[in-house]
Amino acid sequence: MDWIKILFYAFAAVAVASAGAVISVRNPVNAVLCLILTFFSIACVWLLVGAEFLGVALVLVYVGAVMVLFLFVVMMLDIDVAALREGWVRFLPVGVVVAVVMLVQMLALIGVKARAVTPFPDNAAAAAADVSNTHWLAEHLFTDFILPFEFAAVILTVAVIAAVTITLRKRTGVKTQNPSAQTRVRAADRLRMVAMPAVKPAPHAEGNGEEQA
Repeated sequence: MDWIKILFYAFAAVAVASAGAVISVRNPVNAVLCLILTFFSIACVWLLVGAEFLGVALVLVYVGAVMVLFLFVVMMLDIDVAALREGWVRFLPVGVVVAVVMLVQMLALIGVKARAVTPFPDNAAAAAADVSNTHWLAEHLFTDFILPFEFAAVILTVAVIAAVTITLRKRTGVKTQNPSAQTRVRAADRLRMVAMPAVKPAPHAEGNGEEQA
């Protein structure tokens, strides 16, 4: 029995089902949990086809940063975070299901690796060069495809700056700082010299009475 092909179809089915749940569920927290399961399932598929670097990068970058993405979307859409925090126990069943499915996927990968001598198909190009898949990918990425890689980095940077700019909108009742006004400040705007003549204090009433007496 070809366990690799069976696991491939199983992981692909889970990825498709969880991806459909991301756009179909109404609760944003449940959508994020389904998105995590989608990324993890695709990472398992990458490991099956021998692209271990892409699988690990998918888990570290996307699964690790998906909560930051969720918080950023919440900030952009003005979702009531206080309402999401209330009754967080209702999200526990979905979280448990996602965790159990991810655990089963990890155990399935470990089991296939233990059953077969070469469970994962090797990359033909990497095997021909007698190097690992990660070494082969890094060498070609930073030599043959360095220009497209730099273009992708610039596009991502512009996208991040644009997303941050969208969130910087004026809100009423919120104290904020104006960095441009702070950098243009002058000493004359913050300090004022006042000339006050020295005046001799007038004698007290009691002292004047004693002198008269």
